Amino acid sequence: MVVRQFSDAIRDFLQWAEVEYREHPSSYRRLKTSFASATEFFGRDAVSLIDDGRVEAYKVWRIRAHQVRDITLRHDLHALSKFFGYAIRMHWANENPVRRVEIPSDENAVRIHVLNQAEERLYFSRAAMMPDLHDVGRLILNLGMRPDEVVSLRKDDVDLERGQLHIRRGKTKAARRTLDLTTESRLILTQRLAGGQIHMRRGKAKVAKRAADLATESRQILAQRLASSSQWLFPSKRNPGQHIARVNSAHDRLCAAAAEKDGVMLTFVLYDLRHTFATRLAQAGVDLATVAAILGHGSIRIVQRYVHPTAEHKKAAMLLYDETLKAEERKVQ
Repeated sequence: MVVRQFSDAIRDFLQWAEVEYREHPSSYRRLKTSFASATEFFGRDAVSLIDDGRVEAYKVWRIRAHQVRDITLRHDLHALSKFFGYAIRMHWANENPVRRVEIPSDENAVRIHVLNQAEERLYFSRAAMMPDLHDVGRLILNLGMRPDEVVSLRKDDVDLERGQLHIRRGKTKAARRTLDLTTESRLILTQRLAGGQIHMRRGKAKVAKRAADLATESRQILAQRLASSSQWLFPSKRNPGQHIARVNSAHDRLCAAAAEKDGVMLTFVLYDLRHTFATRLAQAGVDLATVAAILGHGSIRIVQRYVHPTAEHKKAAMLLYDETLKAEERKVQ
């Protein structure tokens, strides 16, 4: 057994995690965030001496000192559990004490907002001046992708001829999937491959016509653009050779401007565009197993929290059920 002080061990763990999650930088950032508080609490503790009682004390401290919500505590404990798995392999600990600690359920932990049409129109009319935010947002809303899946797209992930997009670097088998492109997403990706961006008002007919008009031109310049030095659809200007990390700051600026100039509070987060996609898909009659596959989830249980039937949809469902009962009665008569 190698005796390691927690704060020292965490530095080594985070160096490993940065490499391990290089394809998923948001996962690494989440781990790093969790260990800021964990390092403050466990500090000089020997890793091998941290038991479940000490972890329980950490839970109480996080809730009382920082008033964290269950979802944050859940993230912190999962991060700590991942660290102990690594510590066991490094011979810094014999067991994972987090396994004997109750972790808050995620059943009610996910905050979800489904955009209405007015919110969508306002948001994307303002996003038209922010090319990366606009295109990331539209692709999430069109294809249900995770934000980090969009910003890390490579050019060779897109097959315009077949109308498909391949997500190759998902964390799970279900997350590694192929999506069929909508008309708008095909247009956005075509323009990205061609080295530009396009922003349009909503309207399927206009989008379809614009896509057809651009098809010939896009094909002509596509070969040249694909030969460029950047392999990314969303290349970073700040870090040449890399893709942009996120568009959260642009999203926050847009929401602040909407409140100041339009007097409208846009209280949703970028991930809610994915929730909106899933809800609209389910309300269109798509079965949950298919919704899960498109979203890259291996479980229908996870998908159920994304789906929020409106009062109109529930009323329509009961009317349909009522008609079924009446049809059965007519058969008996």
